[in-house]
Amino acid sequence: MPRIDPTARVSDAASLAPGVTIGPYSVISHGVSIGEDTAVGPFCLIEGPTDIGRGCTFTGYASIGTPPQDHSYRGEDTRLSIGDNNTFREFVTVNRGTAKDKALTTIGSNNLIMAYCHVAHDCVVGDRVVMGNQATLAGHVEVQSNAIIGGLSAMHQFTRVGAYAIVGGGSMVSLDVVPYAKASGDRASLYGVNTIGLKRGGFTKEQISNIEKAYRILFKQGLLLKDALVLLEQDFAHAPEIGRLLDFLKTTRRGIAR
Repeated sequence: MPRIDPTARVSDAASLAPGVTIGPYSVISHGVSIGEDTAVGPFCLIEGPTDIGRGCTFTGYASIGTPPQDHSYRGEDTRLSIGDNNTFREFVTVNRGTAKDKALTTIGSNNLIMAYCHVAHDCVVGDRVVMGNQATLAGHVEVQSNAIIGGLSAMHQFTRVGAYAIVGGGSMVSLDVVPYAKASGDRASLYGVNTIGLKRGGFTKEQISNIEKAYRILFKQGLLLKDALVLLEQDFAHAPEIGRLLDFLKTTRRGIAR
């Protein structure tokens, strides 16, 4: 059975799986579903509709599934979906979606979201993402799997951070950061390929070499983006790691950081 501290308040319309623990003075509202072995620490607020997977940890003082901070929100039925084995440290805030977008905020699995981070409405966070202390995602931001966002960084609305990219601490990101890149600054610029992250991620020497060559074509030869895309498609037609990069470039809405 779930273990609920006597000072906590859990709605009869919330669903708690076996092994869930709810700490002192936490509040779990109606429409919340929490998976097996998830631990909610003291003084947390979780509002619904929110679905949380198994094995997650909310250290304490987190505010999860609260309404979006958006003037257009009028109480519509929007949701938050969180996967498995995520860690949310102290004072993290995560908002539900808005009806003008997907009506859904999504966080995948195996993420580490450190103290004071904020994930705003309609964001999409992949798997194995690390967000340093006080990193902030504005509305409609996408952070792809295996990305790292340094502490005290902020992402502009509708920007994206690509897979295996790393954003340095204190950065202001106003344009998309392409997969595999290192980015830093106000406004964030690119500083090469995240080779350490790629090695840790299991990329082969050939794959890393392909990514470095693609990076030079994109950012070192003075080409227009459309011309660089043609070269990448010709030279790396059978390299899936470059296919991911091409897909990202073709779907940018705000443009890419250079």
